[in-house]
Amino acid sequence: MKIGIVCYPTFGGSGVVATELGLALSKRGHEIHFITYSQPVRLDLLGNNVHFHEVTVPEYPLFLYQPYELALSSKLVDMVKLHGIEILHVHYAIPHAYAAYMAKKMLQEEGIYVPIVTTLHGTDITLVGSHPFYKPAVTFSINKSDAVTSVSQSLKDDTMRLFNIKREIDVVPNFIDFSRHKIEFTDCQRSLMANDDEKIITHISNFRKVKQIPDVVKIFYNIQKQMPAKLMMVGEGPEKMEAERLCEQLGIEDKVVFFGNSNEIDKILCFSDLFLLPSQTESFGLAALEAMASGVPVISSNTGGIPEVNVEGVTGFLSDVNDVDDMSKNAIYILSDDERLETFKLNATKEAAKFGIEKVVPQYESIYLRTLNECALAK
Repeated sequence: MKIGIVCYPTFGGSGVVATELGLALSKRGHEIHFITYSQPVRLDLLGNNVHFHEVTVPEYPLFLYQPYELALSSKLVDMVKLHGIEILHVHYAIPHAYAAYMAKKMLQEEGIYVPIVTTLHGTDITLVGSHPFYKPAVTFSINKSDAVTSVSQSLKDDTMRLFNIKREIDVVPNFIDFSRHKIEFTDCQRSLMANDDEKIITHISNFRKVKQIPDVVKIFYNIQKQMPAKLMMVGEGPEKMEAERLCEQLGIEDKVVFFGNSNEIDKILCFSDLFLLPSQTESFGLAALEAMASGVPVISSNTGGIPEVNVEGVTGFLSDVNDVDDMSKNAIYILSDDERLETFKLNATKEAAKFGIEKVVPQYESIYLRTLNECALAK
């Protein structure tokens, strides 16, 4: 199949999933065309089966905000016609599903029929999409998609509750590429991050308010009072500066490392002993899954799709949002006994294997084929 993939090309979960899905599909013989405003950060391989087409938005003084949706729709039309793209897979309802629908209608005027598969990732539904300004457009875009998937049952339930959806939504979970999580680093590299007697605690996110960044710092503060430990904070975002300030106020700034955005997440996780994800909400919890794939147990909130990934008492523990004391207690329980910690690490790896990319990609292929067949019958 010739598949066009539209996504945000950033470090965010939806962009990572879309990129790794496209690369996996290309390895299975499909021709993949990424169509977005810059090359996705995880897209380091272009070749015969993987192509990138940049969406450019000309600057016009007339517009206060440049019309990206219009530029994207036009680019989609051009790329479908030029490369014979058979199906569009758009990640994130806003603005991608909306732009794809407009492209579909323009193509139909020329007798070209291209179905749209829309994948809902979370914020496009629970935060942005449910805003009164956007809700009608999001509802329309979902209902007009030829197939819709969500990354968790929790997100599907939220979508059906928040919007007037008149079509079926398939749950296809996020996945992990275990080839990226092979341990190929030496112990001497761990010493660059922490001393031998220190536990390494990690948090990875976009540092938005929903990630409860102050809770991460407070949980670590409680941990380090009980044992030698270091906290690795990976990512960039609006809450980072406040987190740095809180570390100074608590007197733990020498025990916390802020990496910013990193392409060495696998190395950081390889040496980590515990992952903290106390988010206010998560549609899936991809960061937790990546940690688990590296054998890192997870302390998290019990919100959204996280319980579908982090198994209570097996791969880590779940607590109510904002319950720093309970999360701290659970973290110390795991870390305070080396044998217990090793058991949780093994469990994390085993559970993550259920989300291997080789098990999930065929689900998308099946949806593509079903959608193409339905489109052919509807002509």
